[in-house]
Amino acid sequence: MWKNKIYLITIILLLSVNISKAQSVVWLDKLDLSVATQGNGKPSVNTSVDGRKITIAGETFDRGFGTHAESSLLINLNGKAKNFSASVGLDDEMKGHDPAVEFEIYGDNKKLWSSGIMKLGDKAKPVNISLQGIKQLELIVTDGGNGPYYDHADWADAKFEILEGAKLITFNPISSIPYILTPKPSDKPKINSASVYGGRPNSPFLFRVAATGDRPMTFSAKNLPDGLTLDSQTGIITGKIGIKGTYEVVLNAKNAKGSASKKLRIEIGDRIALTPTMGWNSWNCFGHEVSADKVKRAVDALVKSGLVNHGWNYINIDDSWQYNRDGKDTSYNGKMRDENGYILTNSKFPDMKTLGDYIHGNGLKMGIYSSPGPWTCGGCAGSYGYEKQDAESYAKWGVDYLKYDWCSYGGVLDGLPENDPSKVSSLNFQGGGDLDKGVKPFKLMGNLLKLQSRDIVYNLCQYGMGDVWKWGGESDAQSWRTTNDITDTWASVKSIALAQDKAAPYAKPGNWNDPDMLVVGVVGWGNPHQSRLKPDEQYLHISLWSIFSAPLLIGCDLEKLDDFTLNLLTNDEVIAVNQDALGKQGVCLQTIGELRIYVKELEDGGKAVAFANFGREKVKMSYKDFKKIGITGNQVVRDLWRQKDIAKINSEKGNLVLDIPAHGVSFYKFISNK
Repeated sequence: MWKNKIYLITIILLLSVNISKAQSVVWLDKLDLSVATQGNGKPSVNTSVDGRKITIAGETFDRGFGTHAESSLLINLNGKAKNFSASVGLDDEMKGHDPAVEFEIYGDNKKLWSSGIMKLGDKAKPVNISLQGIKQLELIVTDGGNGPYYDHADWADAKFEILEGAKLITFNPISSIPYILTPKPSDKPKINSASVYGGRPNSPFLFRVAATGDRPMTFSAKNLPDGLTLDSQTGIITGKIGIKGTYEVVLNAKNAKGSASKKLRIEIGDRIALTPTMGWNSWNCFGHEVSADKVKRAVDALVKSGLVNHGWNYINIDDSWQYNRDGKDTSYNGKMRDENGYILTNSKFPDMKTLGDYIHGNGLKMGIYSSPGPWTCGGCAGSYGYEKQDAESYAKWGVDYLKYDWCSYGGVLDGLPENDPSKVSSLNFQGGGDLDKGVKPFKLMGNLLKLQSRDIVYNLCQYGMGDVWKWGGESDAQSWRTTNDITDTWASVKSIALAQDKAAPYAKPGNWNDPDMLVVGVVGWGNPHQSRLKPDEQYLHISLWSIFSAPLLIGCDLEKLDDFTLNLLTNDEVIAVNQDALGKQGVCLQTIGELRIYVKELEDGGKAVAFANFGREKVKMSYKDFKKIGITGNQVVRDLWRQKDIAKINSEKGNLVLDIPAHGVSFYKFISNK
């Protein structure tokens, strides 16, 4: 009997040895961490974000991953990992601040573990979770409620137990398959222009008919007002209308495959920008590296890519076209202004009028940038004290849009010297509590722009301070920023999206809330990279900016457009929601967990509905609460991204099956089917 026992024990010991040999340890810091996305900077290997020894509540660690919240790292496990362990917390180098974060771990899109909110000084929290059967792991650090992009967080002593021979591979979240939903446009003509256009009497009129379909294509128009002419080959309408009124025009486009018509209502009066602005801005792409040559190439790319055929028509030059006090343009050593106070361009923009003519010659419009303070955010010459001369210069050059950025005006309110660089980016908007002081410079420029001989769309860029949506229209502005600058991170897009409802009641034709530019495609602010948003997040981003009636300004390099980005920017049914002539901003009417349901009323009586999943897990449900979102009776449900009808429902007894990925969206139009 005892021999059998010894034999059994021997077998068990041998099995134990084999099992132990079949497993090994892989440290997180041995994987490629450069692919992680985070709010700012680059991931740090075995150090804190600032390059110091990882230290959490006085305890130091030799190994780990230092990251800048918010952040995400995806790891392919392929079911070959057994366990993950680490110690997590805020790095002590954040002393003097009030940081807060939450660490989360997701396996195959399901939450496996959460640290709860952690603050500076909290002891490192241990993590030890089983990964049995998990194919994909995501390590996440979220903002703990004090604003993203700030806090330094550590995954210390992080390691995996894996099966012998298994390989763990990290990958960038944006490398998920960028699935394309937008169908290719038909060979037959289709006119995609907005159905309404506003202008003032005797201002230069410029409108390019946006139409898809095979070329060559010819254009015509019925009931075109006196003073306007249409180029039949390009579809560009130019001229002037001298008399106030509403003009009902019928546009027509024709090619070898067929023809298409669309009504255009031209309203000549006191209002412009009757639909949100659509176009391109140089900042998110080029930053201070912008030049006239790059702007011309952007014009060419907008036309060549076909974006112009979907209604994108502004080319906006952001900061760094003028004198820079910090010598960013070393080849320019001239003056800021001439002897009469008129602003001078730097050497990168030798002739702004000629550049404007080139833009207009393509049927597009030109935008420019300045500040009510003496300096822009980038240290270039602002308009303070020279507002009249600048407004006149813009009109002379043919400018159609002005972005007016708060920047250094806070220093003016504080009484700082005009050449004091500490004023730049000051956000002391109310000037000691006096809102009128903050409003004054914007009203001043708005009045001067309105006196010019051309229509100049006026965008207030002061980050939503002083509830700008309540008074922006009184400053003769047509749009105004509602939040801080956007970045190409989920935290930024989410926080901006969730902050839009409070301003929604003030949106209407000619008055638009601006949640900042689109962060899709190759962006980088002078350091180009593919947007760090996942494909699902980009669909949600575009869908919500559409339903918000937001100005749509592309911020990417137009010469580097890929098929996925084009798919996002050329879906005419999604764009039509944004450009709807009723001009009502969509709002959230129902919240179910992390699912928010946004509804926008449309001119034709339909409703655009975005089922936006802000959570980290898929939403799969049968939706029935139609009355809560204002949907009644029999309805046809149309998928706007796929451009096809997907269901017929009755609000009383029907249901709609939702299957929405994490950070994704289902974007539908409900059309009454009486």
